[in-house]
Amino acid sequence: MSYYLQLLLDGLIAGSVYAMFAVGLTMVYGVFGFINFAHGELIAWGAYLTLLFYKPPISLPLCLSVIPAMAVTALLGLGQDKLVFNPLRKSSRITLLIASIGLSYFLRNAIRLFWGSDLLSFGLEPTRGLVFFGLSVTFLQLIMILSAVSFLAFLYLLLTRTLLGKSLRAVSDNMELASIMGVSLKKVRVSVWALASIFAGFGGVLLAMDTNLEPTMGLTNLIKAFAAVLVGGAGNVWGALLGGLFIGIAENLSVAFFSPGYKDFISFAAIILVLLFRPRGLFAVAGGVR
Repeated sequence: MSYYLQLLLDGLIAGSVYAMFAVGLTMVYGVFGFINFAHGELIAWGAYLTLLFYKPPISLPLCLSVIPAMAVTALLGLGQDKLVFNPLRKSSRITLLIASIGLSYFLRNAIRLFWGSDLLSFGLEPTRGLVFFGLSVTFLQLIMILSAVSFLAFLYLLLTRTLLGKSLRAVSDNMELASIMGVSLKKVRVSVWALASIFAGFGGVLLAMDTNLEPTMGLTNLIKAFAAVLVGGAGNVWGALLGGLFIGIAENLSVAFFSPGYKDFISFAAIILVLLFRPRGLFAVAGGVR
């Protein structure tokens, strides 16, 4: 029994990181109405930029390296919108989709250009952490889940307790009406892209701290984020959170029955099953960010 509980705990930790990826992805969809396939590269760039500030010659402490890395990642996300998506705003969704796929390839190969294709690592030493009721959690895993929970709590307060959050939800419901009522669309657009980029980038840092960095890490985790968004219902922020937890738990529990090499199969299976039997997702809403 403790073996399955350990898998469940590991799944919750991984799922909290997947939720961060999915929340940013669904925010962009909820407001702008298209899936940004270049979102995955923001995951990778957040991790690689943090490594840049952490390793020599800059050599900042890891907790401080995250700050400039997230700032640059946010600028990268804003640049995506400014240079690619905003000029195509009146185009069809398929045009935006193709543009995002092309942008994804460009950013992925830019990582190979600057950092190469070899596996990289933060070089953090694993620590035992805590042991309770036969379950073990490393200190690094504690940092991962506490950081993810803190970010998601910040998002909850932003969406429910601030004027910006109310403006964001109003624009996602009806952009034209929100504009008529005096909501600044430019401010909302900048906020959505910055938040989505920071959530993706910081999630990438948390994941890379526990594993490695590689140029394709963004694509791999984009699929998991996409599965979480579909499970939760596109445009539903809290559905994406639950979807991320579901994917993380399902992946880790599958290890009890299949080889760990098949973990990524769970995301594909979730996408197929949801599209077949519940295309609007398990927690679908009428529309917009909730």
